[in-house]
Amino acid sequence: MDGYMHYWNWWTFPFFGGMMFFWFILFLVIGFLVYQDANKRGMNGLLWFILVILPMVGWIFLVIYLIVRETQGKESRALEILKERLAKGEITEEEFRKLKEELEK
Repeated sequence: MDGYMHYWNWWTFPFFGGMMFFWFILFLVIGFLVYQDANKRGMNGLLWFILVILPMVGWIFLVIYLIVRETQGKESRALEILKERLAKGEITEEEFRKLKEELEK
């Protein structure tokens, strides 16, 4: 029995140990990318990083993040366009405020 356990330890460790290490690194890389993207979009990057790297449920939070990211990305892009139009003088400050209020609804 001792030889059998020895066989499993030596032959399975490189495969399973290497795979676990690979998944761990993959989750960290994805978490870091989510962290950077969330911070850039004005969201809580650290929270999303922690949620994405959680074992077993990280994939679920990654999908949730991608959905939330899309909805917030559209709103922030519209506000950026409004600010650009104001800076170029295409709209007045009053028009800017009205359009910004409509976007926030």
